[in-house]
Amino acid sequence: MKMKAKLFFLSFLACATLQAKDQLVVYPAPEGAELNGDFTVKVRQAGQDWKTTPSYLVNIDEVRDTKHNVEDASMAYFDFSGEVEVSVTYNRGAIQTARVRPLSYGIVPKISGNTLTFKLDRPRNLSVEVNGDIFHNLHLFANPVEEFKPDPKDKNVIYFGPGIHTPEGGRVRVPSGTTLYLSGGAVLMGQILMNNVRDVKILGRGMVDRSVKEGIRIANSKNIYVEGLICTQVPTGGSDSVTIRNVKSISYYGWGDGMNVFASNNVLYDGVFCRNSDDCTTVYATRKGFVGGCKNIVMQNSTLWADVAHPITIGIHGNTNNPDIIEDLVYINIDVLDHKEKQVDYQGCLTINVGDNNLVRNVRFENIRIEDFRQGQLINLRIYHNTKYCTAPGRGIENVLFKDISYNGENAELSMITGYSEERKVKNIRFENLTINGQVISDDMRGKPAWYKTADMARFFVGEFVEDIKFVK
Repeated sequence: MKMKAKLFFLSFLACATLQAKDQLVVYPAPEGAELNGDFTVKVRQAGQDWKTTPSYLVNIDEVRDTKHNVEDASMAYFDFSGEVEVSVTYNRGAIQTARVRPLSYGIVPKISGNTLTFKLDRPRNLSVEVNGDIFHNLHLFANPVEEFKPDPKDKNVIYFGPGIHTPEGGRVRVPSGTTLYLSGGAVLMGQILMNNVRDVKILGRGMVDRSVKEGIRIANSKNIYVEGLICTQVPTGGSDSVTIRNVKSISYYGWGDGMNVFASNNVLYDGVFCRNSDDCTTVYATRKGFVGGCKNIVMQNSTLWADVAHPITIGIHGNTNNPDIIEDLVYINIDVLDHKEKQVDYQGCLTINVGDNNLVRNVRFENIRIEDFRQGQLINLRIYHNTKYCTAPGRGIENVLFKDISYNGENAELSMITGYSEERKVKNIRFENLTINGQVISDDMRGKPAWYKTADMARFFVGEFVEDIKFVK
């Protein structure tokens, strides 16, 4: 009897501990925040009441023909652990169709009238789209529960609680050894700037207002950690040992790149979301006053949506007179939701375009799922002289692996792989398990005529000065 009682107590204790870990946190909108009434968003834990989370106004860029148009979309966020149910009511009419992306997550919403529901068992950065409308959608950021909140009274903490904050001069300069905390339910009307500092943390669930270009800027700094915020752009230049985790970048204006790297080393992006009005993420060498090459840049577990230009692009900018090297780059476990670019020179979901005497080498793209984008190319590897931005062609592209890359769709145009000269080649390019609409493209694939290049089966153009390219299972 005592043993049964002990086992019952241990079982009860385990269940109580598990339930204690399950949390749901929503953040009321501050007075004066700009909201969007297109959606009503609610969330609940099993057996609990619904909690409403505010739906903020965000702007995105729709290119129609060759013209840019600013559109009003929505954004909501909350924190949770365990499992939650999400309810999204569409306030603009009836729901005919709905989807939750990335599609790889397999989230199929249930539709009842003008409300859709679905469950989440882990943090996700999502796009909820009704009736095929991707320009007035809901960006829904389901965060993990914060593990650490700094003490507002700590002299080494810059603390912004719930509310709207307007810093003097339009920016907050963060000193070395400082933690800046922007609480959920907070909106900062100014830039967070780290310049010539080290050992800085930027934490929280709040947002930098959409009007602030380069909302979080890291320049000539070391040992920087940024986590959880929502902003426009996050450029990193001349820096070392930078981690950017679960940060969301949404931009709508011209040149609205999401997460740039200039002349920096040891940069990690983990779990980021980028929807941008230019390239989502870039790696460049010498550029904008930052000097040198780049090494050890990693992006993982992330979602990219390019309303204009590239989801990923590498290599165009450098120092022609003192050539740079960009090397040891990894992109792994990424969903590409869209790519839209009419200009052929700037197409490519996965792009290495090398100019300014740069050498790009040792790049790995792995486990990347590309959904049917609107316009552009799947792959673009080129050594070229873009006279608009470069003063010389690049030196070379070497040792690039594309592993477990999948594309499902019909809109991809002809991909390009081309070198420049005998001295400026693209070489040692390997595709492992490249899958296009369910078909693995390999040198020994069934149905490929012997006189075809394997690249023809993928609709890739392989031009001159390209050597040692393989397609394998």
